[in-house]
Amino acid sequence: MDLAIAMKERNPDPSILRSLSEKLYLRTLHDLKRESLSIHEMVIAHGGFPEERFETMSYLLKKIKDCVITENPEFDAPESDKSLVKHRTPVIPDDFRCPISLELMKDPVIVSTGQTYERSCIQKWLDAGHKTCPKTQQTLLHTALTPNYVLKSLIALWCESNGVELPKSQGSSRHKRSGAGGSECDRAAINVLLQKLTNSNPEEQRAAAGELRLLAKRNADNRVCIAEAGAIPLLVELLSSPDSRTQEHAVTALLNLSINEANKGTIVSAGAIPDIVDVLKNGSMEARENAAATLFSLSVVDENKVIIGAAGAIPALIDLLCHGTPRGKKDAATAIFNLSIYQGNKVRAVRSGIVPPLVRLLKDPGGGMVDEALAILAILASHPEGKIAIGQADPVPVLVEVIRTSSPRNRENAAAILWSLCTGDVQCLKLAKGLGAEEVLKELSENGTDRAKRKASSVLELLQRIQVVDS
Repeated sequence: MDLAIAMKERNPDPSILRSLSEKLYLRTLHDLKRESLSIHEMVIAHGGFPEERFETMSYLLKKIKDCVITENPEFDAPESDKSLVKHRTPVIPDDFRCPISLELMKDPVIVSTGQTYERSCIQKWLDAGHKTCPKTQQTLLHTALTPNYVLKSLIALWCESNGVELPKSQGSSRHKRSGAGGSECDRAAINVLLQKLTNSNPEEQRAAAGELRLLAKRNADNRVCIAEAGAIPLLVELLSSPDSRTQEHAVTALLNLSINEANKGTIVSAGAIPDIVDVLKNGSMEARENAAATLFSLSVVDENKVIIGAAGAIPALIDLLCHGTPRGKKDAATAIFNLSIYQGNKVRAVRSGIVPPLVRLLKDPGGGMVDEALAILAILASHPEGKIAIGQADPVPVLVEVIRTSSPRNRENAAAILWSLCTGDVQCLKLAKGLGAEEVLKELSENGTDRAKRKASSVLELLQRIQVVDS
């Protein structure tokens, strides 16, 4: 809650920032500097964060830093660190240097191979007639330059932490945008790639779809620009490509584009859902995983839940849940959960045989799918057909064990499922009682989440009633 308030309010209560400073162990400027550098190392090691996430973290660190400085102006890094800072010039991290000039970059941009350069340096290289990437020697698919906003933010943070004057770029690195689209350089790149998508050359189509996939992942501006340029219908066509890699790039590009709310409607209007379901059924494992994630993203819009369920997605998602990789199983489970919020899809899921595999996952803690299985079972148990199917799978012993030993959220879901099963079913109540449910439910009714307390108390009332009847 403190984090949410700190991010939402322009000037949050200082007591909230003080609390965060303590809880996150960011009590001094030295702590904050180490955290900033750790974030930098993480970004480099993992190939970059989404721009929005990195900016959120940087924004939060700045607020905490301002609070620390205001309240403890004299409380800084240890004296040994201070003397070191005074008598040395900080070493520029290699990732912050332009591979051409070896100088600290002030306006980093990305070329089509994914390498980053200082804009002025790579522009001179291109103006000289070169068609390759200086670092990798790969042929450039196009000569458009995409701003690397994440790296620029990292450089700014590093400069601030090390007392280095921030480099000044020529004009604004974020070019003027017309309308709501991306920068002009992004538009140029996207237009070239769209031409390649319509080409009959399979290799060019594959490469262009892969580039659009990366551009759509990179930032929000690109997602808007790609959609405005008319890429979505072309990518939908490629979902039925006989080339598995092209198909994979196309579905993943649509996944990345669907992060933008307006693009969800465009994707559905282009008739993508049946083709995405077909990829989910027949594509490579990576394509199937990303198809499941795309369906989840699209199903955030309520009316799409109906369309996706009617297109036959649920049996294919269940198959991925049973036979996919660990990541594929989680993608499938997330999509099934979201789709099952719509009553009609609960029935589809139950009739497609989802309950037995969910209970098997529930009985296999080492499989890492207990949380997801419980969440889906809890939502299915609210439907009469779901309740019957779950009861037939003999889940009561494992539900009681989950309530006894698992996490607060899992205990809550297990109690909700147990309540649904026991309501109106004396045999289920007697089975739960024989397994020691009374004791664990009493503990949950005192120490669980609010919802868990309510469900536990309701089951306890049912158990007391059968005791009265028996007596």
